Amino acid sequence: MKRIILSTLASALLSAGMAAQAQNLNIAFADPLSSLDPQLNNHAGDRSVDLHFWDLLVQNNYNKLQPGLAESWKNLDPKTWEFRLRKDVKWQDGKPFTADDVIFSYQRARAVPGSVATFAGYLRTVESVTAKDPHTLVIKTHIPNPDLPLNLASVHIVSKHVGEKSSTEDYNAGKAVVGTGPYKWVSYTPGDRVVMERSSSYWGDKPIWEKVNYRYMNNAAARTAALLSGDVDVIDKVSVSDLARLKNAANVTVYPYDGLRVMLLQPTFNPAQNQYITDNAGKPLAKNPLLDQRVREALSLAINRGAITSRILQDAATEANQWMPKGTFGYNPDIRNIPFDAARAKKLLADAGFPEGFKLTMHVPNDRYPQGPETAQAVAQFWTRIGVKTQVEVVPWAVYSGRANKNEYAMSMLAWGNGTGEASYALVNVLATVDGKKGLGASNWGHYSNPAVDKALEQSTEEFDAAKREAILRQSAKTVSDDVGVIPLFHYRNVWAAKKGLKVTPVSSDRTTAMMVTKVAP
Repeated sequence: MKRIILSTLASALLSAGMAAQAQNLNIAFADPLSSLDPQLNNHAGDRSVDLHFWDLLVQNNYNKLQPGLAESWKNLDPKTWEFRLRKDVKWQDGKPFTADDVIFSYQRARAVPGSVATFAGYLRTVESVTAKDPHTLVIKTHIPNPDLPLNLASVHIVSKHVGEKSSTEDYNAGKAVVGTGPYKWVSYTPGDRVVMERSSSYWGDKPIWEKVNYRYMNNAAARTAALLSGDVDVIDKVSVSDLARLKNAANVTVYPYDGLRVMLLQPTFNPAQNQYITDNAGKPLAKNPLLDQRVREALSLAINRGAITSRILQDAATEANQWMPKGTFGYNPDIRNIPFDAARAKKLLADAGFPEGFKLTMHVPNDRYPQGPETAQAVAQFWTRIGVKTQVEVVPWAVYSGRANKNEYAMSMLAWGNGTGEASYALVNVLATVDGKKGLGASNWGHYSNPAVDKALEQSTEEFDAAKREAILRQSAKTVSDDVGVIPLFHYRNVWAAKKGLKVTPVSSDRTTAMMVTKVAP
């Protein structure tokens, strides 16, 4: 009898221990994190982490606008919006959330010191933000903007009482991480992990995970090994070279989804001499050859996109002829796929005055984009074959992002998330003429500038008729394509993997959060 009791007790304790352990989640994520300041940089890794601690006025889930801290909103006139705020929301220090917090947040997000990827573009049409009462917000725009709620779905709300006396360093130290989100800060080790625990005061649906260990692993093989060994429960951005292995693993389930993220190459449009563009003897060229549309078109035609997607990405991507993928708002079906035509590329170079080509150095981060360096090397080989002798320099993201943002490189690589699910997101941030005061071109690293593109952005921003607006966006895609303002390569598929018994369902593009992970029967 004693043995039975002890056995039963041991079994109960083991079950309780397993149940407790099951409420903890370990995620290994690939995108580097620059800060816990949710308004510093519009980077994928930052935004995934931010969603745990902070809320948005409006949420864009599954490419549909849904209530966030605002339970409803409406147009009072073409330039005036009213947002009704939730009354049951408290900050994690117990203070109530009010309209003043939103006003402060939108003021702060326009000019956070040290930002290299500002959120100001989302607020570019906002003229004023005022409080009608503590839970009614009135936002006036200086032009009609039907997409204002969508724009606001990218700017996190921080508390005024904490934020007005806090710096980015205070957020990184955890001191200022007092949010309204589903999780509370426990610790942050830069370059390693963020540890968080469930917030008991959260206004929304309570997440199932009590504690989350959010670990940064930029090496894809290391993420795979950690999942297979049971060291972590979920990994994102699964390496294409590991797909077959993970699909065949008995204790793992793979979750692939078509993605919005596009891989782009951004040529520099700076007319000044660039150390990374020289003649074949290594001497600086008097004029930047990339300013010639024929040269840009030649470089685009020289790339065998099919070979890249099939051999390097192993079909975990689809060829891109524009920045938006098929089926999205603003995708232009009339733009033809870009052919692989080395002979025409050579002729275009000769017509532009470079029959013997020139030398070019392309830069790519080594810890940011899946198969980014491998893709760059393949592109360099294609370009070298037409006479543009190309070298690839691989640098850490921390170095790369700052220099790319200053337009120092001759050719930059950008994997743009298209996170809003429609074309104007890239127009604002990647293709508009750079204007820091207006919040335009924050990720336009090559400083591309086309008046027709800027006009399309202005027109689409003001157009309330959806069909007319999409027509404008489609035309902008054609304009950029004809001009070769950027060189699109492919659209990623988003691939997560999790241990058996867990399911990953993405909510917003390629963000990775604990809230996406649920329990299922193994």
